[in-house]
Amino acid sequence: MTTQATQPIKLYRHPLSGHAHRVQLFLSLTALPHELIDIDLMKGEHKQPAFLQLNRFGQVPVIDDAGTLVADSNAILVYLATKFDAARTWLPHDPVGASAVQRWLSVAAGPIAFGPAAARLITVFGAKFNADEVINRAHGLLRVMDAELDKAAFLVGARPTIADVAAYSYIARAPEGNVSLTDYPNVRAWLTRIEALPGFVGMQATAVGLAA
Repeated sequence: MTTQATQPIKLYRHPLSGHAHRVQLFLSLTALPHELIDIDLMKGEHKQPAFLQLNRFGQVPVIDDAGTLVADSNAILVYLATKFDAARTWLPHDPVGASAVQRWLSVAAGPIAFGPAAARLITVFGAKFNADEVINRAHGLLRVMDAELDKAAFLVGARPTIADVAAYSYIARAPEGNVSLTDYPNVRAWLTRIEALPGFVGMQATAVGLAA
């Protein structure tokens, strides 16, 4: 059961940002009313005074929930799951379940961000990372994920949580950063399971890297 927002939640995002897509995906999966507000990163809109009033770090995503501003994709997922998911299915409240979710949120902010996300930043946004280094890091992560998913349908057991939402976007778009998913059947099956969830919405694709 999802508690409804009193008015649409504003999501400030860029359509090619996996961090922003995490939030959009969760809002859609939970059928929370929301409004997408695009921020033009190429023109530096995220560094202008108006946006810096929303997030002093100058980063998307940010949500505005009836005047409550929350920045950082993982923090937003925790906020939304805590406030609106009355059944606590997306963010378990028991110690074991909560810690398992937090583990994967840390992975999303660490190995995913500095592996497949960084590799994609090279091809999509022209970031100056070492391609071999970040691609190798991505494959190291994928090997671990594939082993973890050999024993469970989702990252924290039999049902999806915000851990899966946090991990999905950059793993699904890893081929855009020249990171092949061919050798990871459990990861590919996991992506398919997420994409089959009611309310799923994909991230805008870019024809670069292996996806060209």
